[in-house]
Amino acid sequence: MAVLYVVATPIGNLQDFSPRAVETMKNAGLIIAEDTRVTMKLCQVFGFHAPLVSCHRHNEGSKAGMLAARIHEEDLTAILVTDAGTPCISDPGCEVVRECVAAGIPVIPVPGCCAGIAALSVSGFDAREFAFYGFLPREKKDLREKLLEIAGGVPVAVIHESPFRIMELTEAVAEILPEAVMTVCCDLTKLHEKTLWGTPQEVLSALKASEKTEKGEYCVVLDLHRVEIPEKEKQESEISAEAKLIEEMLHGKSLREAQEAVIEKGEKKNAVKQAAINLKKMFTEE
Repeated sequence: MAVLYVVATPIGNLQDFSPRAVETMKNAGLIIAEDTRVTMKLCQVFGFHAPLVSCHRHNEGSKAGMLAARIHEEDLTAILVTDAGTPCISDPGCEVVRECVAAGIPVIPVPGCCAGIAALSVSGFDAREFAFYGFLPREKKDLREKLLEIAGGVPVAVIHESPFRIMELTEAVAEILPEAVMTVCCDLTKLHEKTLWGTPQEVLSALKASEKTEKGEYCVVLDLHRVEIPEKEKQESEISAEAKLIEEMLHGKSLREAQEAVIEKGEKKNAVKQAAINLKKMFTEE
């Protein structure tokens, strides 16, 4: 019978691979992998021999329907995996699942590792209510708005971050949400896994003191129970770029200097340029 198993794989320690997951993959007729090179290593360790086919973020939209059709037509026992952890959780796979459901193919989860849940479990925070956000925006203004949105909506938030941006994220949290409490996990389940607990400033100091901060993958948990967002912060995102430029100019800056100041505070460069053009038009209209 055609069936799709959504299988969670280890996020570091291979001993976390459940016996059920191993048995399921041994009986597979097809393995749908985020990166076949990564999954091939897992197959070599555990002796899986099913053919591999790639399905990642950039090709899932065009391949999901064809994969579901193949599973149905060839009556396959198919496995969906990502590079590490649970598929579809900040990883590709949801479109394959959706197409299989639409085709009447049973979809069965084989649960296991999930970095966000692992980090949450060691946070010590009251997680009866929480939300998962994956990776946050890169731009300063977008990141600021997202953090304020998160703090205004949930008591506990789980976030993924790369080793190259963990400092920037922690600095932003320290500046925008200083009352938050953080748990920052790096390389969960691996040999050199490390977890930091504390205020954003305490965690930031620990990250700065480590020579290995830019190594490994991070999962961050924010406890936002004590965070109070000032009314000024709530309204700030509603202020137009033009208004921000005018405010800077009222303090004696030229238009060019005002642009630089507003961009430095996190406004998008393109938005500021367009706002400057709009102001020039307003001031030159007869």
